[in-house]
Amino acid sequence: MQKWKRSARLVDMTQQLLGKPHQLIPLNAFAERYQAAKSSISEDLAIIHEVFREEGSGLLETVSGAAGGVRYIPMASREGAEELARDLCRELENPDRILPGGYLYLSDLLGNTRLVREIGRVWASVFHNRRPDAVVTVETKGIPLAYSTASFLGVPVAIIRQDSRITEGSVVTINTVSGSSKRLGSLSLSRRSLSEGSRVLVVDDFMKAGGTVQGIVELMREFHAEVIGVGIMAETQVNERLVEDYASLATLTDVDVKSRTIVVEPGSLFRQGGFLYGTDSDG
Repeated sequence: MQKWKRSARLVDMTQQLLGKPHQLIPLNAFAERYQAAKSSISEDLAIIHEVFREEGSGLLETVSGAAGGVRYIPMASREGAEELARDLCRELENPDRILPGGYLYLSDLLGNTRLVREIGRVWASVFHNRRPDAVVTVETKGIPLAYSTASFLGVPVAIIRQDSRITEGSVVTINTVSGSSKRLGSLSLSRRSLSEGSRVLVVDDFMKAGGTVQGIVELMREFHAEVIGVGIMAETQVNERLVEDYASLATLTDVDVKSRTIVVEPGSLFRQGGFLYGTDSDG
């Protein structure tokens, strides 16, 4: 097999790393693929790592030893996260989003693949140190955000249903009460969707009082799973909330249906004394 030119090797190696986030790739695998010495592979990886670091798109983590290798850790810079939050706030302040009853139209945002991808990168950056085994969300609007986040973390997605389906097999179901309207409901998750004892990251599009998130936490207890974090695209400002440990990108401080005005500010992820970006630890 003909040896690869370095330029081609760098391009292909970058693609290999981007396609397998958080997955350890042995140096031998690269050496055999490109018919190159490990020293040359190490030099290539140093170049890629420097580019990732300067661009704020991630970093390479090297594991030494016989079973070692390198893994790509996707990251978003704080500046990038702040810019994303500002863009999201501007989008949410559009008065055309106001629907009857004071609800907001969000489907176009969740269909924006660029926006959804960048939100997933931010949540992966914030929570990766907590080592989640899975990303969990509730149907239906949170699904795009969950899959985006999971793709950057290299973990599976578990989707909680609001009704059980025969195609889900054996399910665990709990009853819930909405934090704002006190409306009764239920949440169900297939036993095959999540391994018992998993560390899960909850991702959703919108939160009011937090009744849905609290319901997810209670459902996770049935799986003996630990909720290691909660990422919310946007929240409303309320006096009392059922959950405290969460990170949001945007906070709606006022929605006036009569004057058709929406006031939005960056979310709890950026607030002083709150869940600060970049300060997360193994919790």
